[in-house]
Amino acid sequence: MSSFKRNAFTYSTIVAMGGFVFGLDAALISGAFKFITAEFNLNPWQVGALGFGPGIGVLVALPLAAWSSNKYGRKATLKIIAAMYLISALGSAFAPSFATLFAARFLGGLAFSSITLAAMYIGEIAPAEWRGKLVSMTQINIVIGLTAAYFINYWLLQTTNSNAEWVTTWGLREHTWRWMLGIEIIPALIWFGLLYLVPRSPAWLVYKGKYNEAKLTLAKVIPNSEIEAHVAEMKESVENSNQDRSVGTQLKEIFGKKMRIVAIVAFTMAIVQQSTGINAVLTYAPTVMEQLGLGQNAAFEQAIWIGLVSVIFTILSLVLIDKMGRRPMMIWGLVWVILSLGVCAYGFGTAKYEVTNEAIAEMHDIQDVNKLTKLVGKQFATDIEFKEAVKSVMGEISARDNSSVFLQKSAVLNATLILIGILSFIAAFHFSVGPIMWVLLSEIFPITLRGIAIPFFALLSSTISALTQFFFPWQLANMGASTIFLFYGGLVFIGLAILFKYLPETKNLTIEEIQAKLQVKSKV
Repeated sequence: MSSFKRNAFTYSTIVAMGGFVFGLDAALISGAFKFITAEFNLNPWQVGALGFGPGIGVLVALPLAAWSSNKYGRKATLKIIAAMYLISALGSAFAPSFATLFAARFLGGLAFSSITLAAMYIGEIAPAEWRGKLVSMTQINIVIGLTAAYFINYWLLQTTNSNAEWVTTWGLREHTWRWMLGIEIIPALIWFGLLYLVPRSPAWLVYKGKYNEAKLTLAKVIPNSEIEAHVAEMKESVENSNQDRSVGTQLKEIFGKKMRIVAIVAFTMAIVQQSTGINAVLTYAPTVMEQLGLGQNAAFEQAIWIGLVSVIFTILSLVLIDKMGRRPMMIWGLVWVILSLGVCAYGFGTAKYEVTNEAIAEMHDIQDVNKLTKLVGKQFATDIEFKEAVKSVMGEISARDNSSVFLQKSAVLNATLILIGILSFIAAFHFSVGPIMWVLLSEIFPITLRGIAIPFFALLSSTISALTQFFFPWQLANMGASTIFLFYGGLVFIGLAILFKYLPETKNLTIEEIQAKLQVKSKV
């Protein structure tokens, strides 16, 4: 590997670490929900709010990140974001109440804009032939963070059942969820320190008229013979764009006739990525797995498989994206997503639930479990009917706190088929729309619009994500798993139809060549 590629790889790896912290932050809470719910006696809306909290934060942060990335630069903004992650992790671990925890989660959401900034920075510093791979590193780090979180949660859960002296000394058994959320402090601190080693974005330096500094940065990542031509291309891109840098004018240009195809593609990708329901599944992974009747420990263990599949197929996407191209991977990946969601919907739709005397005897540790004898001999066609029946005889608190046990002992379903469907869905997402959206967003906008465009469409995507996470606990309690997966599949199908018509191929093109290609297509 040449020194140029090595430097580009090093800088991209450091910046992409924000994805690792993002993934860790997003998934650690998945294992903590049960403990937090019991400690603060939360209802489904409050649980949804904790999942939704970061989503609200990112809605506030992305416009600020857009302004900051243009005003102060990508690097400076990333350092601020890393500091927010650190403060959020500390606040979450020591939160004394639901309100305090929600505030800390909200602050963590402010830092979630790291994903858009990372994609922007890496897209601007990476050589054209490496851009797809390097931008995708952020997505790989996200799924590595997710996987690490599932492993950590499972390990902590198992450790609380041990008789090790340090478990009692350090209060692990009493404060399991605080340990889960506090783990994030370490990587957030490391990432903050490493960001001091990366240079400022050459595209941003050209945008600010600092051409000599831009050349010094480019000298680290491309051969000297290519620097002048590259700077000239970036200067031309800046000069050909609207120089009024107000947010309103830039948004008007993004949605203008000249960039019609770009806007359609970006708008559709931003909506369809989160309409898959991916963040609902990842954020509430153990809860989703409990619907299979696996029990709490097995649900945490199976959640690890979600993380491992995410890593494997994101890496596969990284390897193939610059060979197969963006368009075929996106289109066929979304077809795969729809089929997988259909399998999940079918599996849950054919499930039955019934309570037996043998099952009640096995649940003797649950207080007043004999009340369930009123349900013996009855069969329930959906998980919603079953949960409501259990709640009516056991009470809301017992039904909530013991839901995994009740499902484990009463569900009659093809758990293997559903598990395959869920893992197939995870694989399809991380092979296609998960990483490829960020690659395309880093490619299809000119330099002068990129600082506004990428955060804007990330804001749209984050809005859908936040709503998905907020409503998921309510949907699970009122719609049932089968209907939820059908709903997601229908939304993805609409997005697939639009992208099939408008999505262009951008592999092996410079960002400036992509602009020219899309502008010609918009005139057709």
